[in-house]
Amino acid sequence: MEDNYESLKIENQICFPLYATSKEIIRQYQPFLSELDLTYTQYITMLVLWEYGDTNMKELGKHLFLNSGTLTPLVKKLEDKGYVKRKRNRKDERNLIIALTPQGLALKEKAVVIPQEMGRCVKLSPEEAGQLYKILYKVLAQLEEE
Repeated sequence: MEDNYESLKIENQICFPLYATSKEIIRQYQPFLSELDLTYTQYITMLVLWEYGDTNMKELGKHLFLNSGTLTPLVKKLEDKGYVKRKRNRKDERNLIIALTPQGLALKEKAVVIPQEMGRCVKLSPEEAGQLYKILYKVLAQLEEE
């Protein structure tokens, strides 16, 4: 009977090391992000905006794997901090565009050191990091299909 419950052991759950690693990596980000007055979720939102520029809410949500219920208050907080502004698309008023402010764009200069600092926290070889990246995005792609 004990063998029936083998799959319920925490050490046999692929989700647990993913969860624990994610939580710990985000914790490692905190000292760097607090200097920018950003949470981790706000930081990754800024990463998307720095990379793609003005982005509508739907596309922003796709990039971040976030729904509008999570994204709307997140963008509002970034707007309150002066990093982004929300504006309506002139061609389609229903389409909300998120744009960086000069202050949000300037924040990029301060954030540029964060990836290097985080690289010191997570000691993987470039090959290991590349393999992990590919595996995680493979899993994400499969889950998106469902």
